[in-house]
Amino acid sequence: MPVVVVESPAKAKTINKYLGSNYTVLASYGHVRDLPPKDGSVDPEHDFDMTWEVGTDSRKHVKAIADALKDDNALILATDPDREGEAISWHLKEALTKRKSIKKDTDVRRVTFNAITKQAVTEAMANPRDIDAPLVEAYLARRALDYLVGFNLSPVLWRKLPGARSAGRVQSVCLRLIVEREMEIEAFRAREYWSVKALLSTPRGQEFEARLTTLAGKKLDRYDIENATQAEMAVQAIQSRDLKVASVEAKPASRNPAAPFMTSTLQQEASRKFGMGAKQCMSAAQRLYEAGHITYMRTDGIDMAPEAVSAARDAIKDRFGPEYVPSSPRIYKNKAKNAQEAHECIRPTDMTKDADALSLRDADQKKLYDLIWKRTLACQMEGARLERTAVDISSQDGQVVLRATGQVVLFDGFLRVYEEGRDDVVDEDDKRLPQIMEGEAAQKKGVTPEQHFTQPPPRYTEATLVKKMEELGIGRPSTYASVITTIQDREYVRKDKNRLFPEDKGRIVTIFLLNFFKRYVEYDFTAALEEELDDVSAGEADYKELLSKFWRDFSAAIAETSELRIAEVLDVLDDALAPQLYPPREDGTDPRTCPLCGEGSLHLKTSRSGGFVGCSRYPECRYTRPIGGDAAEQGDRVLGEDAGDEISLRSGRFGPYVQRGEATEENKKPPRASLPKGWSTDDMDLDRALMLLSLPREIGPHPEDGEMIEAGIGRYGPFVKHGRLYANLKEVDEVWEVGINRAVDLLAEKAAKRGGGRGAAQKPLRELGEHPDGGAVNVMDGRYGPYVKWEKVNATLPKEMTPEEITLEQALELVAEKAAKKGGKKKAAAKKPAAKKTAAKKPAAKTSTAKKTTSAKKSS
Repeated sequence: MPVVVVESPAKAKTINKYLGSNYTVLASYGHVRDLPPKDGSVDPEHDFDMTWEVGTDSRKHVKAIADALKDDNALILATDPDREGEAISWHLKEALTKRKSIKKDTDVRRVTFNAITKQAVTEAMANPRDIDAPLVEAYLARRALDYLVGFNLSPVLWRKLPGARSAGRVQSVCLRLIVEREMEIEAFRAREYWSVKALLSTPRGQEFEARLTTLAGKKLDRYDIENATQAEMAVQAIQSRDLKVASVEAKPASRNPAAPFMTSTLQQEASRKFGMGAKQCMSAAQRLYEAGHITYMRTDGIDMAPEAVSAARDAIKDRFGPEYVPSSPRIYKNKAKNAQEAHECIRPTDMTKDADALSLRDADQKKLYDLIWKRTLACQMEGARLERTAVDISSQDGQVVLRATGQVVLFDGFLRVYEEGRDDVVDEDDKRLPQIMEGEAAQKKGVTPEQHFTQPPPRYTEATLVKKMEELGIGRPSTYASVITTIQDREYVRKDKNRLFPEDKGRIVTIFLLNFFKRYVEYDFTAALEEELDDVSAGEADYKELLSKFWRDFSAAIAETSELRIAEVLDVLDDALAPQLYPPREDGTDPRTCPLCGEGSLHLKTSRSGGFVGCSRYPECRYTRPIGGDAAEQGDRVLGEDAGDEISLRSGRFGPYVQRGEATEENKKPPRASLPKGWSTDDMDLDRALMLLSLPREIGPHPEDGEMIEAGIGRYGPFVKHGRLYANLKEVDEVWEVGINRAVDLLAEKAAKRGGGRGAAQKPLRELGEHPDGGAVNVMDGRYGPYVKWEKVNATLPKEMTPEEITLEQALELVAEKAAKKGGKKKAAAKKPAAKKTAAKKPAAKTSTAKKTTSAKKSS
């Protein structure tokens, strides 16, 4: 039987259904080889020779493929239809050749399919090809570039900026976008302006709203009414005049549907509509693809196969009627800069099946499939037909003119199924107007002035960041999710209410790179490099020449920076960040003067946690505050006195805190307490500060052993503590209110969840039965979700399995797989002394279970 290799067991299971027993379908579990994470894995001195290593987890998968090739000397590489998939096939061929599992007479073929359907898989098997060498070379070039940047630039950051963790070819440019947007917001100064609206009524008593567009015979611009006085004068001008309808103009309009999804637009829409992060979106899409429900999800193509277009048009006709089907199919052209390998759009493999028809249990998969299905049908539907109406209402002397606008949907078209979301909603006057006749009077019901302020540019969401990266030509569909995840994992960026905020650490790294490695974080340079890499994938450029040109200049920049002292770097960053670090003070004093001692000068400093501003007189003066804003803005002030000590509110590297007294030679670390989450500096007073400084609070001795139970606030929030056992409290205020009975109950619950301690043993959710080797198999409730437990083996339930539905057979498979992964042996022999020696010589039983995973894609 020919051996077919795909990336994941889920994909293998689906394909096996279509190919049947004539093939052996195995999974590689993503990439089987990678560059060892050490210096020298890419050698610029020897023509960029690359050292590859089969991962520890991958060895057993490569061995399984090699063992299967002993029975059949035919190998079909059916990995994903993109550059990464081509690279995985190449790695497999190289690794198996090195093991001598691929011989001179081994028939090695490469097949690709854009959808895991019987038709697509059968057609692919009938049309094999060789591995695409230019695509592999493009992968090698990207991998080498990312390695050279990461392993040469990151050590510079470690030495010059303590606390900085890494830099990357694409991630650093992505971080720059977020940091520069934050600096735009900080530099923004709001401008006041006013608008005036009137509530009017027709002679038939129907009300509508109109806004002032002309005053004193002059057409108003946005900022013409600057303040409340001018707005009140405008109100008086309207109220003192009779109004009538000067003109009614109705125009037909239309709206056409958006193009079908590609990777970036799917991520954007999933973020807008569901708040899904890019990583979460791609994980759900991967599982839908592997189950055969959608086409390949890493693509920047928006073409749709002719048979898919026909199927979509048929589905539209059947569900909504022939009036919703346009006379000819819609054709979309890709506008994406640097479009990668030509792929089809992301669409359902069966247009007749909506989300309910598939009975998807996973919530993310169901929502995402519904989104893809609706967008795909909508893109082939008739446009919406509208009528837009504009009504001008004027005074007799023409000094005052107001305008009312509205629209009517005459035919909903694609809007019946789907409407594209928007990143930052703007006000649109799309209300429906009543019947208004030209020349009739408009009675005034009320005139209202409204104050407005210009708004700063919005912070990026993951959706708008992906959109911006795509516009600039930075990164590729397969990289967006991992890049955005990486900068959050590195703690350079945090996500709050779906918006991306740069941390101080991320800001400092960006300013450092802009000052010392500016070329390598320039948008044009990164986009141009992507174009060169695309030329390699098209077979139009040599990848080693590209690497040589890049390395020549990059290594020189590294060498120059390595000679700099940390103090020199901080001086440059301090000057570059001065507008944000030291904004002007209201009293006109030097913003660099230390507000605590009044003698020292403020300067940028770094620590393992990132950057902060500190006094030059350290350690005599220990004033610090986070980057951004002046001390007064941070709320630093004296709250009062207690027992002869001054109690003060201060701002530090980790946020606001309260302190008792000052640091002295004898007491270098006076008592301090950070403000808990939800506490504002504006609300702080002496009493609240003393409450914080009094922690931890003793609640009382534990009834079992007499050891004191305490309540306090830690890095993970409020808690009660007994010895080494901690239990969380829901609210901060409970720290001062919780009593002994409640504390004991919380600690007992926590101990029970752990399955030990002073609480009772945890009860199983379900008892499934007896293991063949002895011992109960149960479903338990764990901290990270339900899992199967047998003796000391714990196996997490895959998302598609529920505690109520899992069978004993499925549980035994999960347990066997987890035991094999740990390298553990079955324990039957240990329970039967007479057979102990014989059993010890037997190899561990092999298992063949579908391990839940997604393709492990490497990204820039």
